[in-house]
Amino acid sequence: MKIQQLTKAEEQVMQYLWDLEKAFLKDILEKFPEPKPHTNTVSTILKVLKEKDFVDYKVFGRQHEYFALISKDKYSGKSIKSLVKNYFEGSYKNAVSFLVEKNEMSVEDLEMLLNELKEPSGKSQEPSKKSQDSSSKQ
Repeated sequence: MKIQQLTKAEEQVMQYLWDLEKAFLKDILEKFPEPKPHTNTVSTILKVLKEKDFVDYKVFGRQHEYFALISKDKYSGKSIKSLVKNYFEGSYKNAVSFLVEKNEMSVEDLEMLLNELKEPSGKSQEPSKKSQDSSSKQ
């Protein structure tokens, strides 16, 4: 199944739904900052997300309890892959170089990431003080 790209509004609703895991329309509306969108707007977005096979729902009387069909990890992976393909000629190396050049990622962060990836478990037991210091400067 091909995962479609979402609009910013659809992504925002999905972020709230992933956070809530399952929710009624009123629960999703509560997550929005002021000024909140109209109920019909969010309801329409949910309808589109259902048509795109991103969400489904269970019926409780006249209300629908929505839940995600696509995990946040799966969508994130597809989005990053698309970003790298469209903006960095398919090269993750170019993407990481761009982040370092634009000071969005420090060389120290990159070194820490490489060290974490080299460990057998793939995760560092404890972040080093140096990496904590560099990330707190951002």
